[in-house]
Amino acid sequence: MLVTEIQAKSILSASKVYPYVLNPYVGCAFGCRYCYARFMKKFTGHTEPWGTFVDVKVNAAELLERELLSLARRGKKPAEVWISGVCDPYQPLEARYQLTRSCLALLLEHNWPVRIQTKSPLVIRDIDIVSQTVGGKAPDCHVGFSIGTANEEIRRLFEPNAPSIADRIDALRQIHRAGIKTYVMIAPLMPGAEQLIPLVEGIVDYVYVDRMNYGYADSIYRTHKLEQYRTDAYFKTTGRLISRQCQEGGIPCSVFFD
Repeated sequence: MLVTEIQAKSILSASKVYPYVLNPYVGCAFGCRYCYARFMKKFTGHTEPWGTFVDVKVNAAELLERELLSLARRGKKPAEVWISGVCDPYQPLEARYQLTRSCLALLLEHNWPVRIQTKSPLVIRDIDIVSQTVGGKAPDCHVGFSIGTANEEIRRLFEPNAPSIADRIDALRQIHRAGIKTYVMIAPLMPGAEQLIPLVEGIVDYVYVDRMNYGYADSIYRTHKLEQYRTDAYFKTTGRLISRQCQEGGIPCSVFFD
């Protein structure tokens, strides 16, 4: 793994998903084979394969504090910040650098709502921050896990370096028990996704579902004869099934295709 410490020029960016996105790292050690974020190589100059390099924005917290103060001076009100869009904020290097933790603490201190999305149980480490009340008010922070399948063999095909499904669900359970809002992002939708809802019922506040919208993993589908799970028919049928399961379990569910 090539790890490079860099000085970033900015840390908060506009996002099409939420008003803002924050990425403390460039690149991701999980290196999921379908990951759309590999497009970042066009802008970073990296020639290494996706998943083999990480740039660490060592000045992330310093930048964030400066940007939050600047936004406040300009009369900008706090808005949702997605942590994070093109890397996993709790990938293994976070245990050492604690950039996500530092930025999370700053955002909540300044009363900015935060939406965390990760595959890593390391997020449990920060329960102390996201459950700490300020002035009797709980932080506006939701913690979500990306889980695209309930089948561990499928997970290993597409996400060989990511934490296991069982570890993610156990982390969700712990976070939910701590009184923190939790969600599951069932995306990209992979074979075995239809078995997920019974595993997370009672430990998530809502569910998002999205299909496989990118072609980086097409060769895996072909090699392992999984092409039927890459069709519009599969995505629509499974999306509707998950939506129905959620409705029956009283879980709000958003399916981003149909």
